[in-house]
Amino acid sequence: MMKTFNQLIADALPAIEEIFPWDLEEMLKENPDLMLVDVREGDEYAFAHIHNSLHVPRGILETSCEWNYAETIPALVKARKEPIVVICRSGNRSVLAAYTMHLLGYEKLYSLKTGIKGWNDSDGELFDINGESVDPDEADAFFNPPIADEQLEPK
Repeated sequence: MMKTFNQLIADALPAIEEIFPWDLEEMLKENPDLMLVDVREGDEYAFAHIHNSLHVPRGILETSCEWNYAETIPALVKARKEPIVVICRSGNRSVLAAYTMHLLGYEKLYSLKTGIKGWNDSDGELFDINGESVDPDEADAFFNPPIADEQLEPK
């Protein structure tokens, strides 16, 4: 049976705890070394990300979480029992990525509800690939691209 993107997210949500940007802010105050896994594409991450987040695109997530692959990220493989917050643009891809990590044996996963967009809207600081601060208005424009007519569902 075919499922929509939103149905896939709904199926994954019971296994994943979502947190809001203000929850993440509190978690970072309590644990500045909290692992943040940003699963967006390279251009998205390069434009703006949360400081010290680990870039692990969804396309290589599974192999980044396991030993013996060119994409293996040792710190991530070793973190199966550590709290990890998964981040994407709006909070949807992060649910699916966190669910995949759950299936791979990760135990303390959180998905950032509203994603990096919500973090920006909550005045969370963002940095580009060079470590420079990103203007919140520029980030907002980047995170909210227009949808072309041909991308809309036919009537």
